Parts: sequence; C-alpha cells; structure tokens
Amino acid sequence: MDLSKEKIVDLLSLPSGAASEELFSRADEVRRKNMGEGVITRGIVEFSSICDNTCAYCGLRKGNGLLQRYSLSCEEILGASLEIHLLGIKTVILQSGEDKKLDAEWFTYVIKAIKKKYDMAVTLSVGEKTRKEYEMWKKAGADRYLLKIETTDRGLYVKMHPGMDLDKRIECLDVLAELGYQVGSGNIIGLKGQSLGSIADDILFFKSRGFDMLGIGPFLPHGDTPLGGENAGDIALTLKALAVTRIVIGKTHLPATTALGFTKSESRIKGLNAGANVIMLNFTPERVRGLYDIYPGKNMKLLSPAEVIKKIEEAVAGTGRFIDYSRGDSFRGKGQGVRVTERGGLNV
Repeated sequence: MDLSKEKIVDLLSLPSGAASEELFSRADEVRRKNMGEGVITRGIVEFSSICDNTCAYCGLRKGNGLLQRYSLSCEEILGASLEIHLLGIKTVILQSGEDKKLDAEWFTYVIKAIKKKYDMAVTLSVGEKTRKEYEMWKKAGADRYLLKIETTDRGLYVKMHPGMDLDKRIECLDVLAELGYQVGSGNIIGLKGQSLGSIADDILFFKSRGFDMLGIGPFLPHGDTPLGGENAGDIALTLKALAVTRIVIGKTHLPATTALGFTKSESRIKGLNAGANVIMLNFTPERVRGLYDIYPGKNMKLLSPAEVIKKIEEAVAGTGRFIDYSRGDSFRGKGQGVRVTERGGLNV
C-alpha cells in the first residue's frame, strides 16, 4: 500500500482509544489476507555477548565493563538447536554481538552442522561483515540474515552509533539481498531525539527495500549505557508503528518482539492483534542466558522453552489463531487495498 510520509505521520499520531483500535483492526485484516492465521515460531540462540560496537542504547556495547562476556562452543550451539528441533520449530536464529574476531570458518562449520543434523532454516544475526563472509555462510546453508538498521535518520544514527556508518549498514543489507538471503531489518521506537517523521521515513525505507522480515520494538533503557536515564519507548506508539508497517507492507514477517512484551506480557498479544505474525523464543543455555544483557533483565524469566511454548499456545489460541511450526520462509508480495482518507481515517 502506497502512503505518503505525511499520511504515515497522521496514523502514528492517532490518539489512544477508538482511532488506534481501528488502525490495529485494519492492520490485523491486512495480516490475515496476506499472511494467514498462523503465528510462526522461531528459536533464538544468543551464542556470544562479545561486541565491538558502542551503540548508545545497548548493554552489549564494548564500553560496558560491568558485563560478563561469553561465547558458546559449537557443541553448545548444536545442543540448543537440537532442543529447538525436538519441539518442532523449524528455524534457528544464531545471534551475537558484532564481534570483528568472529571466526568465519568456525561459524561456517556450525551452520553446516545444524543443516546436516536438523535440516532447519538458519537465520544469522551477527552484524556487518564482508561480502566474502556472507558468501561463505550462504554456501554453507544459511537461509536468512537479520541486520537491524534501528533508524534511517542520519543525524540520529550518528548519535546512537558512534563510529558506525549508515551507508555501510545499507550496503550490507543490499549485498545480503544480492547473495540470495531472505533479509530482515527493523527499528527501535522511542530513541532520544526520534521524531514521528523519522519513524515514517523508516517505514518507507523498509517498503523500498522489500525486506522479508522487520523487527519493530520499543527502546528500553539500560543503566550501563549513555541512555540509561532516558524514558522507555512508548508501547502505544510501537504498536502503531507495527500496525502502519503491516498496512504499508502487506507481505512481510513481523514479530511481536520480546522487547514489546518486556514491561507488560500482554503487549506481545497486542502486537499479534496489530499485524504481527511471528513469535521468537529464547533457547540460549540457561547458564549464560542472563548475560545477553541488551536491556536489563531481558532473559531473567527462566521458564523452559517448552513451558514458554505452552503459555504462548494458550495465549495465541485466545486470539483465534494457531502456532505455525512451518519454516516460515519469505512471503513477499503486494499489499492489500487499505487507503487513508484526507482526515487520517481508514477505509478499506
């Protein structure tokens, strides 16, 4: 669906209550027409907390000397992947900080081992790498790559990501698409200095690139970062950004993120009712799960993955939908006909 930046800002500005609920309802309808009723599950293994970046919002930032760092062995990653496989989930996401010393050959071996043993889709999320490394991992069997851009506002990007280059980030996203990866990106809602206009620009950028998945979650302050004293991102605005993204980009996978449900668990269900169609579950080994400290307390709810799945199945059933244990590959295509009137209201 083609919407102007001004129309997107109008939708993001809708007040809580009936107007926002109508927006969520329209997004849910677009999700139903494009993606069906299944809620796709994916399993995450956070295999390393080592990061060379100094992002102002992230607890993994290199300057956080209070964080205990870890790296899982190949055997530990395979063990977590087996747990995912035994629960019937067909995608594993291998995620880490952006570690310049990540051994590309070792990582290639890990990818090949997972593909050989469990025949599941493999998503990588390890940051900006060289084309050669991306090619190596694609040939090893990696199916998807998640590289969040967080904001397309150049001034804000520089403030949030010291020493990083927005153009380099975009170049990596383009290379990944050229190599045949299913590519995911996304943004953070509520960063200090972010405007509704910059969020609208993010959404238009996502549409222009045709991403296969988009992670949209609220900013959550971490006390050991420069933004530790700032207010958390607004959940209501995050839900509106999610809904507008679904309306603008009909066919893309949108997770109800862990961050969305951090302050209130029901917010993830609200996300599913506002256009989301994916739930990601954490399978990082319990001994290190709490050390992947992107925001405080992220992984401190130490229910077993099987217990989490049971709770999610019950919650999803309450929405009239079902857990989808398929691979959940790219589902891109044209969006449905939802249009915005001059007053900012929605009509089908």
